[in-house]
Amino acid sequence: MPCTLFDVIAFTLPTNIIEGYHRQLRKVTKNKGAFPNDMALVKLVYLATRNISKKWTQPLPNWGLVAQQSSIRFGSRMLVRFKN
Repeated sequence: MPCTLFDVIAFTLPTNIIEGYHRQLRKVTKNKGAFPNDMALVKLVYLATRNISKKWTQPLPNWGLVAQQSSIRFGSRMLVRFKN
């Protein structure tokens, strides 16, 4: 199936958002030299995610279309749940 420009943009936008989230997590974890145990890392990532998610106020453009196309293309590997 040929890939159109819309397909590239539709899959690039979520990828950029995920990379931005990972970049923000790396910023938080790189300042810490070592973690005393696994739970310390889990707590830090949880608190960082909570702080990062406060900035997520904008809805993703065309997310419904992207999610539908992704679920068709990737089948059972991507489960999409829509709000009623």
